[in-house]
Amino acid sequence: MTTYDDRASLTDLTTTAERVRGSVEAVIEGKPEVVRTALTVLLAEGHLLIEDVPGVGKTMLAKALARSIDCSVRRIQFTPDLLPSDITGVSIYDQQRRDFEFKPGAIFAQIVIGDEINRASPKTQSALLESMEERQVTIDGATYELPSPFMVVATQNPVEMEGTYPLPEAQRDRFMARVSIGYPSPEAELQMLDIHGAVSPLDDLQPVAHAHDIVKLIDAVRTVHVADAVRRYAVDVVAATRTHADLRLGASPRATLHLLRAAKATAALSGRDYALPDDVQALAVPVLAHRLLPTAQAQLNRRTSEQVVVEILQRTPVPQAGGPLFGQQQPGARRL
Repeated sequence: MTTYDDRASLTDLTTTAERVRGSVEAVIEGKPEVVRTALTVLLAEGHLLIEDVPGVGKTMLAKALARSIDCSVRRIQFTPDLLPSDITGVSIYDQQRRDFEFKPGAIFAQIVIGDEINRASPKTQSALLESMEERQVTIDGATYELPSPFMVVATQNPVEMEGTYPLPEAQRDRFMARVSIGYPSPEAELQMLDIHGAVSPLDDLQPVAHAHDIVKLIDAVRTVHVADAVRRYAVDVVAATRTHADLRLGASPRATLHLLRAAKATAALSGRDYALPDDVQALAVPVLAHRLLPTAQAQLNRRTSEQVVVEILQRTPVPQAGGPLFGQQQPGARRL
């Protein structure tokens, strides 16, 4: 059981997060918002999906985040011939003991990098469902707990690329947020040529935080206060996706929970022990857009899920702070 003395303070949280952010940004130049979202998902006990075209640094971001934290890391290269047992593990018969022995798969790590997850078959993709939701693996009737912290950072190419399998809705719903790195600016690309031209910056990357530090920071995020008005606002935003004319599938109740957790992590990274509607708005697009399915007409009109979420945010009334509604600004609070 975690006691109050064991929990990290907000000052410790922002200090440690700044170190991790600086370490990752030394590898991923010119994408501070993407790095911040990755940190938010880590502290909110979620999983991150990085979707973009090949060659923009998806795997590099995942590796940089993993190497910045001193914890166990496993990388899974998803291919069409990958089997579910390669991920979860398998029971092998030991002739000397005359009993079955469980051999853990690649999922038994604190940070799991799933590279090009949509290149594996749906059967193999579904092997991640239990571990991502319940943080455990069940093999032959036996349940094995996964380590803490536990985070899956998966990369994928857009579904229209050759040789890929679209992630099913149940799989996408397990990811707390989806981000796209995008092409770098000309200045950042020139800097990349100078830095990456001779050696890979990952070679010199050293851990700047320990796994037990991240566990304490996660406990600190859990204590962030969320007022009833902010909770209602998050529920209203998610509920609006279920009735929108351009969507044939809205966000699930799990999406509401993920949005609230992400808002709490964003507040903590900003040096506050209370969440604001701004925190919900800041994470609404990366948390909700990948779970939504546009209608056929919306696709013909080239309406994206991201545009629909932005429209919902503009239409949903925002609760106004009055007195101690959301909490008082902490002295010396700073934004990461």
